[in-house]
Amino acid sequence: MSGPTYRIEDLAHLTGTTVRTIRAYQDRGVLPRPERRGRANAYTDTHVHRLRQIADLLDRGYTLASIKELLEAHDTGRGLGGVLGLVAEVDGPWTDEEPARITRDELADRFGGTSDDAAIARAVELGVLEPVPGDADVFVVPSPQELSVAVELHAAGVPLSAIADHLRELRAQVEHIASRFLEFTTEHVFARYLDGAHPPSDADAAEAASLVRRLRPLARHTLDAELARAMRALSSRHLLRHLGGDTGEESEDETRLVRIPARTMRAVEALVGVEQAGTFVALAAEREIRARALDRLASNGMKGKNVDQSP
Repeated sequence: MSGPTYRIEDLAHLTGTTVRTIRAYQDRGVLPRPERRGRANAYTDTHVHRLRQIADLLDRGYTLASIKELLEAHDTGRGLGGVLGLVAEVDGPWTDEEPARITRDELADRFGGTSDDAAIARAVELGVLEPVPGDADVFVVPSPQELSVAVELHAAGVPLSAIADHLRELRAQVEHIASRFLEFTTEHVFARYLDGAHPPSDADAAEAASLVRRLRPLARHTLDAELARAMRALSSRHLLRHLGGDTGEESEDETRLVRIPARTMRAVEALVGVEQAGTFVALAAEREIRARALDRLASNGMKGKNVDQSP
């Protein structure tokens, strides 16, 4: 045996794992057994490398059963390069933006000159800012463009709390769109490479990685185009309504200003959120109108039936 050898305790310390975990990996067949040297077990750099491979695959979301199959494929010469290349392609950046750093004082300057610890905490919670370990006054900005949008909205008079609430709502909607896009492309493009039962071959994984590179921009381009279409269709009509103008025709989108008690609106906003309050009130009114219409139809039907049965 060439190269250094390790006791199980030394191996655990070197790889950042535990003795119990190493033994569990051996029992599951994902880590080779040690070599016996006299009365001691000897682990080598092969075990170190394998433990780091396992940790990397676990971080990427693979189960131990999948890892075992991947590593067996690697050990029999089929390789892991294609699969890991595909994983790296999917895990890669989906934007050309480069993260930046900003200090607490610079944040205060950009948002009106006053530091707002509560707003910073909300930004950290949303991932707009990421703390730098060991320096409480410096933050990483994953998306400088997103931060710039917040700066412009705040300069236009939008409260920071409203910006955070809007981002939280927008993020949920965008995540739904992303999920649907992934489901769509998986069904129609990637299903032939990812059957779920076995890892793809190197050739299939490499081809799938190439497709990811080609399709990566499509979601963003489609979303950009559809957002532009929607803004073009809705913005002028929305502005005209709020200026008190008339579109010249009645439509389902026509709106009127009505007086609703403030207490009622606060209760609705607490129930469904500020952004959805108007929609909730409109749908509740429509439901009441339909219910009354059904009641009238049923009542008229009963009257007609009574007339027919009269002598």
